[in-house]
Amino acid sequence: MKEGVNLTESLKHYFGFDKFKGDQEAIIRNLMAGRDTFVLMPTGGGKSLCYQLPSLIMDGTAIVVSPLIALMKNQVDVINGMSEESGVAHYLNSSLNKSAIQQVMDDVQAGKTKLLYVAPESLNKEDNLAFFQSVHISFYAIDEAHCISEWGHDFRPEYRNIRPTINKIGNAPVIALTATATDKVRTDIKKSLGILNADEFKSSFNRPNLYYEVRQKTNDINRQIIRFIKQRPGKSGIIYCLSRKKVEELAADLKANDIKAEAYHAGLDSATRSRTQDDFLMERIDVIVATIAFGMGIDKPDVRFVIHYDIPKSLEGYYQETGRAGRDGGEGLCIAFYSGKDLRKLEKFMEGKPVAEQDIGRQLLQETAAYAESSVCRRKLLLHYFGEEYHTDNCGNCDNCLHPKERVEAMNALHIVLQAVQAVKEDFRQEYIVDFVKGRGTDDIVSHHHDELEEFGAGEDENEKIWNPVIRQALISGYLHKDVENYGLLKLTAAGKRFIKAPHSFLVSLDREFRDDYDEEEAQGATSVLDPELYAMLVDLRKRVAKKQGLAPYVIFFDASLEQMATMYPITLQELQNIQGVGAGKANRYGKAFVDLIRKHCEENGIERPEDFRVKTVAKKSMLKVKIIQGIDRQLALDDIATAQGLEFDELLDEIDAIVYSGTRLNIDYFLEDAMDEDKVEEIYDYFMESDTDDVDTAMEELGGDISEEDVRLVRIKFLSEMAN
Repeated sequence: MKEGVNLTESLKHYFGFDKFKGDQEAIIRNLMAGRDTFVLMPTGGGKSLCYQLPSLIMDGTAIVVSPLIALMKNQVDVINGMSEESGVAHYLNSSLNKSAIQQVMDDVQAGKTKLLYVAPESLNKEDNLAFFQSVHISFYAIDEAHCISEWGHDFRPEYRNIRPTINKIGNAPVIALTATATDKVRTDIKKSLGILNADEFKSSFNRPNLYYEVRQKTNDINRQIIRFIKQRPGKSGIIYCLSRKKVEELAADLKANDIKAEAYHAGLDSATRSRTQDDFLMERIDVIVATIAFGMGIDKPDVRFVIHYDIPKSLEGYYQETGRAGRDGGEGLCIAFYSGKDLRKLEKFMEGKPVAEQDIGRQLLQETAAYAESSVCRRKLLLHYFGEEYHTDNCGNCDNCLHPKERVEAMNALHIVLQAVQAVKEDFRQEYIVDFVKGRGTDDIVSHHHDELEEFGAGEDENEKIWNPVIRQALISGYLHKDVENYGLLKLTAAGKRFIKAPHSFLVSLDREFRDDYDEEEAQGATSVLDPELYAMLVDLRKRVAKKQGLAPYVIFFDASLEQMATMYPITLQELQNIQGVGAGKANRYGKAFVDLIRKHCEENGIERPEDFRVKTVAKKSMLKVKIIQGIDRQLALDDIATAQGLEFDELLDEIDAIVYSGTRLNIDYFLEDAMDEDKVEEIYDYFMESDTDDVDTAMEELGGDISEEDVRLVRIKFLSEMAN
């Protein structure tokens, strides 16, 4: 360490802080003394300062290996923004052109650059080796170090080559940093980096300001999310989805409901991702809908909510993603939606991967499922997973603690489980033990001859829903533990052995039950029960308005729109626009009489209206409809759009019908002018003006002659767009 360096003064000078947080000072001193250092610090604990400050003080350039380009840009901007000189921090990755790379190398070799961020691929690149060997390196910082481990939630094979590359470049102290790592992952990281003797600094994983909740995933999930965000106007939030398709669809729905939101995933070009990230940091948008590609290293302190649309693949991933909420110590709401169906889908994704990888993936998924389904304090469960004990019985800031389930006596069940673990020589996982105590003669149990043991089937008379909660809560209470090296094998602790000899009261909460009725295809449209009396009145009103206007009733409002009105009870023109098939024009033209009728009906019958109205959804079947709308907006020929989307022409018309019937107006005049005779268009259009039905077969029967089904459908699209939308 440099003589006479006062770390507190340096902290104030460079970062403007008066004092260090937690172990920061001890970590920095350890690194500056030349010792390998391992840092386990939750998101928001100030990990980056542990290598940024020493890099500014020490001689030479620190190399920071970081997995994401977005993270590098964000941190380089922060460091350069603190300095009067340019080039104090740089990054080297695939986003730079040749001249930019040369500028970075010149600044490093001139001694200007104290902090050089590199992607693992750039570090390991043979072409860069001579350059790195010419640099005086103060230390190597490996950020997001869990990427090294196959047990980590963001495994990156390139991270495995870091140590061999360091050996080629030249030795210097190594600091590895991660926000999430179990004992297994920690061991893996240190082994791979060759720092088994590193001094370890482990901060508490408890974030008291974060509220954890798991909700049943149902078909109205989009409406729930939109309502949740609308109740928190202007608040920043992140929504994580597992697929890019879902990210884009949900972002489109949020925007349709006047929420400032954008999509973010690895499939978007880097300029779009960069702009979206900046817009979020600068608060030009409130909500990011993202895959896990978003958020690593994003230093936004006031993210107020993190929503998991899909349950994550691992608890490490979940913890890190929720950790992006409330980094300023303020409110942080962490809501996850869960369905057993999603869990099975994730398991299916693993098929075809190497067996060892599938095994790891399933173990991690089981831990996530256990967290979601358990009715134990969520904070206690999370902290236990990361090897930390939480001694408070009720944290007061998670759904399970705010709405506790009644606990049941499970002394006998625990005794049976512990004896079973002992009987099978502490060599099997939880699911095996559950089968064993239930007396299920699975192939696995029979092949080990464990069905012949006296303890086999000892729990046949117990409630079968008790076994998983008992084992999970026995782990938390210290009667059992899972073997770190052989992940998942249940072992008895000293306390467990004592319990076998002298059983005593053991209370457990049974798991929460989650249904499997979530249907992704129907998730846009769940509604409550239709009010038949109101529906009949609305149909009658529509008939009267249509007669007065000289139009067919379906032109005023479609049947599906009336059904939703009789379910959601909109009483203002603004609320009416939340009904599918009702745009602003139609609401203003015809809506007043309808909302007045609904309001009067609610008042006379004392009806409590649902607060969460049907939200506007972007017409979609995946993103196909969006592409069709864009094609029509660009005035592409409809047959060209069909070919581009791999559709037959009649299939394209089916999709366009669905778009128009959902309330979206399309202008296909440009196509009709080329494809149809003007008189024929006029004849069909006039027919629909007079007709009581929009049925195609009826139209063809009435019109006769040389008019084809295709002609009728095309003109009906024009008619409905102009008259009904």
